[in-house]
Amino acid sequence: MKHENHVDKEYLKLLEHIMEHGATKTDRTGTGTKSVFGYQMRFDLMQGFPLLTTKKVPIKSIIHELLWFMRGDTNLKYLADNNVHIWDEWPYKAYLQRNNLPIPEINGEEWKSGMAEFVEKIKGDENFAKDYGNLGPIYGYQWRNWPAPNGEKIDQLKQVIETLRKSPDSRRIIVSAWNVADIDEMAKAGLPPCHCLFQFYVADGKLSCQLYQRSCDTFLGVPFNIASYALLTMIIAQITGLQAGEFVWTGGDTHLYLNHLEQVKTQLARAGDIRPMPKMKINPEKKNLEDFTIDDFELTDYNPHEGIKAPIAV
Repeated sequence: MKHENHVDKEYLKLLEHIMEHGATKTDRTGTGTKSVFGYQMRFDLMQGFPLLTTKKVPIKSIIHELLWFMRGDTNLKYLADNNVHIWDEWPYKAYLQRNNLPIPEINGEEWKSGMAEFVEKIKGDENFAKDYGNLGPIYGYQWRNWPAPNGEKIDQLKQVIETLRKSPDSRRIIVSAWNVADIDEMAKAGLPPCHCLFQFYVADGKLSCQLYQRSCDTFLGVPFNIASYALLTMIIAQITGLQAGEFVWTGGDTHLYLNHLEQVKTQLARAGDIRPMPKMKINPEKKNLEDFTIDDFELTDYNPHEGIKAPIAV
């Protein structure tokens, strides 16, 4: 049975809403945004996998990043080794600042070539990767090694899985990445968490997840976040013997950068040609967080429009 693609419809509605109602605001990067505060979208995971079709979204990068988070890894090297470049800008800028080197125009040719050299050094030089590839206590660290006051480490994902098995009606099945004590440390070479808290909910044998995202780069970041947390929900459902239910995305400062508005118009012009939702197959043999690899995921029936490039704000 084919389901109508509600994912692109919901997302394009959000783009239109920001274009129409967004307030013009300044921001940390100096780029400027159109912004709304508070927005929610719901995606039924039984109907298909929520990956946009009105522009191509690179699913392998999303899966690798999620596996990186799930393992508690916080070093750029795993991503660099797997040709995933969604985190490169921040550690590169931190490297330049730490060594009092001039910062080229961001997204200019000198910036791009310097960043490519930086990533090659991360891949090839273990000591360099240890020093400059470490992004601090970001997502994976907080998910798997939240520091307790007594010096112990709390594995939030493991706790979630145990609670889902023993007490699925609990209203405390929450993972937080927003560790107030670590925010300044996270900001040195990475970013304080944008997707900062998520909660699981079980009803009728189905696992649903709601994410709260404090800061939402709606054109570049949000399509990644939707797919990533939908996949995490499917993985946790498989581990705990549940079906995947709904993914609920809740945004705080939900914005479009002012240098993304033309790209947004290009995507909105594709509203008349929304294509069917793809499907995601996960290797049913895998039942432990640490065991999943990129080869355990297969995206099928994905026939998107071509990608739309846009500069990232750093």
